[in-house]
Amino acid sequence: MKLLLCQATVLFTVVTCCAGTCMWYGQCGHQPGHDDKKLNCIYHGPPKPFKTKTALDAFERDCPSLFNGNETETCCSDAQMITMDNQISFPRQALQRCPSCFHNFMNVWCYLTCAPNNADFMSINATEKFEEKNGTKIDVIKSVNYVISENSANGMFNSCRNVQMPSSNTPALSLLCGTEASQCTPQKWLDYMGTTDNGQAPFDIYFYINKKNMTFGNSTLKPLDTAPVPCQKAPSNDTEPCSCQDCKASCAPSPPPAPPASPCMIAHIDCYIFGFGVLFSVFVLVFGSYTICYNIIVQDALRLERPDGHGHMCHVSSKGPAANRNERKKNYLANVESNSLSCFERAGAKMEETLERLFTRWGYFCASHPFLMSLVVIVIASVLCAGISLFTVTTNPVKLWSAPDSRARTEKEYYDSHFVPFYRTEQLIISRPDNDTLIEYKEKNYSNLLDKEFLHEVLDLQLAIEDLTAEYDNKTIGLEDICFAPLSPDNNNCTVQSILNYFQNSHDMIDKVAKDQFGWFVVATYLDHFEYCVDSPYAPNDTTRLHTPCLGTFGGPVFPWVALGGYREKVYRNASALVITFVVNNYLEASKNGPALAWEAKFIEFMKNYTEDHPDVEIAFSSERSIEDEIERESSSDIITILASYLIMFAYITLMLGQYRRLDRILVNAKMSLGLAGVLLVLLSVGASLGFYSYLGIPSTLIIVEVVPFLVLAVGVDNIFILVQTYQREELKEGETVEHLVARVVGKVGPSMLLTSLSESMAFFLGALTNMPAVKVFSLYAAMAVLFDFLLQITIFICLLTLDAKREHSNRIDVFCCSKLPLKKRKPQHGFLYEIFSKYYSPFLMMEWLRPIVMVIFVGWFCASAAMTSKVNIGLDQSLSMPKDSYVLNYFHNLSAYLHVGAPVYFVVQKGHNYSSYEGQNAICGISGCPQNSLVQQVDHAAKNPLSTRVAESVSSWLDDYFSWLSSPSCCRVHNNTGEFCPSTDTTSNCTQCRQEHVEKGRPVGETFDKYLPWFLGDNPGMKCGKGGHAAYGSGVHLYKNNKNETQVGASYFMTYHSICKTSSDYITALKEARIIADNITASLNNHPDHKEHSYKVFPYSVFYVFYEQYLTIVVDSVKNISFCLLAILLITFILLGFDLYSAAVVVITIVMIIVDIMGMMFLWNIDLNALSLVNLIMAIGISVEFCSHIVRAFAISILPTRKERAKEALSHMGSSVLSGITLTKLGGIIMLGFSKSQLFQVFYFRMYLGMVVFGAAHGLIFLPVFLSYIGPPVNRAKVFKRNQELKHLHNQRYGTEEDPSASGNNTPYVYENPPGYNTINGST
Repeated sequence: MKLLLCQATVLFTVVTCCAGTCMWYGQCGHQPGHDDKKLNCIYHGPPKPFKTKTALDAFERDCPSLFNGNETETCCSDAQMITMDNQISFPRQALQRCPSCFHNFMNVWCYLTCAPNNADFMSINATEKFEEKNGTKIDVIKSVNYVISENSANGMFNSCRNVQMPSSNTPALSLLCGTEASQCTPQKWLDYMGTTDNGQAPFDIYFYINKKNMTFGNSTLKPLDTAPVPCQKAPSNDTEPCSCQDCKASCAPSPPPAPPASPCMIAHIDCYIFGFGVLFSVFVLVFGSYTICYNIIVQDALRLERPDGHGHMCHVSSKGPAANRNERKKNYLANVESNSLSCFERAGAKMEETLERLFTRWGYFCASHPFLMSLVVIVIASVLCAGISLFTVTTNPVKLWSAPDSRARTEKEYYDSHFVPFYRTEQLIISRPDNDTLIEYKEKNYSNLLDKEFLHEVLDLQLAIEDLTAEYDNKTIGLEDICFAPLSPDNNNCTVQSILNYFQNSHDMIDKVAKDQFGWFVVATYLDHFEYCVDSPYAPNDTTRLHTPCLGTFGGPVFPWVALGGYREKVYRNASALVITFVVNNYLEASKNGPALAWEAKFIEFMKNYTEDHPDVEIAFSSERSIEDEIERESSSDIITILASYLIMFAYITLMLGQYRRLDRILVNAKMSLGLAGVLLVLLSVGASLGFYSYLGIPSTLIIVEVVPFLVLAVGVDNIFILVQTYQREELKEGETVEHLVARVVGKVGPSMLLTSLSESMAFFLGALTNMPAVKVFSLYAAMAVLFDFLLQITIFICLLTLDAKREHSNRIDVFCCSKLPLKKRKPQHGFLYEIFSKYYSPFLMMEWLRPIVMVIFVGWFCASAAMTSKVNIGLDQSLSMPKDSYVLNYFHNLSAYLHVGAPVYFVVQKGHNYSSYEGQNAICGISGCPQNSLVQQVDHAAKNPLSTRVAESVSSWLDDYFSWLSSPSCCRVHNNTGEFCPSTDTTSNCTQCRQEHVEKGRPVGETFDKYLPWFLGDNPGMKCGKGGHAAYGSGVHLYKNNKNETQVGASYFMTYHSICKTSSDYITALKEARIIADNITASLNNHPDHKEHSYKVFPYSVFYVFYEQYLTIVVDSVKNISFCLLAILLITFILLGFDLYSAAVVVITIVMIIVDIMGMMFLWNIDLNALSLVNLIMAIGISVEFCSHIVRAFAISILPTRKERAKEALSHMGSSVLSGITLTKLGGIIMLGFSKSQLFQVFYFRMYLGMVVFGAAHGLIFLPVFLSYIGPPVNRAKVFKRNQELKHLHNQRYGTEEDPSASGNNTPYVYENPPGYNTINGST
């Protein structure tokens, strides 16, 4: 395209003037072998008028400074004028968007060609003989001298230096100066346009920029001074000043970019660390003071009181408040009166009594009808499980991570419905890290990637990939069948973004050289062509002696920032990576992507073999299907690990439910069959949940399959252990049946099971209120699975427990029930762990010196973890989803290491904007007259600060290019006879420039705008017209017919690129900044007069937005979801613990501490916050309920006098079940996950699951009992009163008196037996 050097326009020459003012007139010949490069005739006479209206009109349009009406006289003939008009076609397309620039540029060439006094500033430098067809030889001008003032040259250059090419986002001077725009100067620009070496100029023009007159031979020349117009001013009343995008002087002052937000600091310490450090210090101060006072006053640390020989406290001379403390509490509780009880205490006792009675009756019913109940429940569960036949799994990541009504999802659907879905890409990143060789050429060093032999090798690889074929549906599929061909059907070549397309994917073009006129020296090689093309990717013809195109074979440009990597400051010759991208069509209907998937599979297979056979070159590659394939492979490879994890847990449960303290009863006391049945019930509950939601048409996810069984196993197994171990501790009383025993056990532990299961289920149901699909579906499935598991446990498992109890009482062997051993009657056993907890661990934990240490350690870790929560990274490193041996990991690494631009971003203007009005165009465009707050101008401003805005390049504007295309005589042409569009390749005389009937300030408006737009969008760029919009914008503008059958613009987009995004934080920032830009554009758009009644929206779209939008609100979503879950737990615990807000608050506080500690671990162990970790946090809440609620309930229903005694009792009874039922069960399975090959499993499952169990067990078995011993809820006096009444009743029955049993002299009355559910503990602790 650089023919733009239409300076060829300079096809005009100048004669050394002798007589008259003209140096030339007319055309007398042409360069040998180039008929289109005309040479001018020597003429020493006066100027002459034009003979045709066509030439006069062209002169008026191109040279308004010299036009003096119809009788204007010039030194150029009609032919010269027409030649100049044709040859400035490309400069017109490149520069006309800035009127003052184009005006100054045209003055240089108009004065050169046609000025009536061109002999004043021009002279003939050399002439030659030209032989005409009749054999006559005439003198023609071969070169001229042209003297121009510094003011004119610098003014032209300064007005044009910032003019942009919208289609390529490059400065126009990069196409016109023969060098990078940043290195261009006025002299370089003029010299390049004036030399025949550029391939366009027909003769040499020697420009001299000078202030003074210059003498050449006998001629003294005065510098031409044309009074250039600055770019911030309009050259005429009919035009506008250049826009801010093309002229910095037109820009209003803009504030500097906001500095990055500095972290919150107090006294040079992070605010979170400072705040929680102060909080911990205050806690230590207050708690330490309390502990000291408590030990002195209450615990008699100074030995103010001494126990007597019998262990009873005796009075000493100094009686402090600690004296007889237990005695006072005993007396107080022993004398509780009915009228002193509060409503909540009465309601709490009533709730506890009601629950125990209901569960006892239910347990008896199930135990009495085990076969009937089991049959009914199994039938119901089987019907639910049958729904699995309708089971579907959502694997589409868009549906998995983006809510249907989310902004990114709706914007993606809008984009896909109005344009084509974002393409599939197959990409190679080629580097030679072990080769430091440099190529020296014309005093420049080039990367070893540009070695000619290596380029041939890479081209062979590229062509081999293009020739790959695959079989699909009995058809042979090639790349040409699936690729994106932008100029189809005119040009079916595939879009391949590769620098080899600069050479038309041809070995011959790489080898092509150009020599001097004598054929001795090489003056241009493939490296010259490369240098030209990286500056002018849109050029249909370079201006080196090679004269080869830069446009790819597919008809579009290959941008160097896309096809090269590892360069600095846009010095592309130093690139350290070649990037080859094959663009493939994508479809919304998955079935249509079948051929592409088949070809991609062949591509991956080919590349794996190629990289193994060529170890000397590093090639990282990826296909559109690569990530999905590798995730599937990863999941398959970890099936054994996951199964082993579950088998270990199953085996542990099956074996550890039994008691093995007596060798003679091992086979009888074993509960392998019952344990296995319990595991099967867990799996049945998961199946019922899957089937239930399958009936409802709610698809599952892989997360559910992987996580929910683990969750339900944790919840269900804990309840199973509590139920079975409570049964094992109970004795079959005389005259009592097994059914009554089981009913009594269910009455004791049923309320606790209900508390935990209902709390977890409701928590998960409320967690489903989130908008994140993966989290919502997980919460729904988990809630129903936990609920079904509870229902199966209080039905079938009770039945099975009854049958197993009968087996055990009849001394039959487990599993082999027909075999019976001659053993004594079963006696209740507490179990090994129970003995450890009750005799050793609980007393040790309640020691006075240890309790404060536990509180300080746990509160300290909580404060430290809370401070670290703000440091947890947000996002998901996509490399974690890949197996450790995946080829995609190398691709991810090289992607971050080499690429300089990220994904394309499209600023989409929704349907409804009026592009045909001048005001509507001003809201969008970037050419002259466009305000600084237009869409193009705002994105261009953002591109100047890529580090903060994440916008790497100026936006490509179809609107600006359409204006340039329409104003170019060689682009928009109509056939005189048919009225149809004439492409620039049509050279017939029947085609004339499009007539613009409705124009406002140089722009088409109204019907004129709408009429020619379809022609622009269907025109292929070419040598004569590089502005054709088919390749660049054919799919970017959605046209529709209005109710009058008129073609109008609907939705359209304006494309640019994000800067390279390497981390999740980069992607999130890019999305956030793009939305800020789009929202500002929308606000500006809706302030236009055309939009007073209707509002229109501009939104950004990029392929990754739909995946990263969740991270914009994930912190808020996480807090909201966790809060909902905690609220549900608080409410259910409050109700089921007998309206005990105190106990419910303790449960929630402990769970909060567990969750915060897990988040602190996430920071220390490099676990990011994302949907996966949020699912795990929600699951951690559910598992934490198991660690906390059983112990808190045991504490709440205890009626021992002191908190310390109640905490010790609760830990003794529940601690062993919690440890064996959930902690030890999970640890074995979790450890197996550490051997997974999947990084995702190791990070989000092994690490987080381990954290759940460790922190849950630590808080439930260490912190919570100590916490309760300090500030646990007070004893429920209604329960104490009820127990006192029972004792009196028993005493009356035994002794026939109404004497208060507390006065009988018995040492035990101040210690009260708990309600059914826990054993009586006599004596003081």
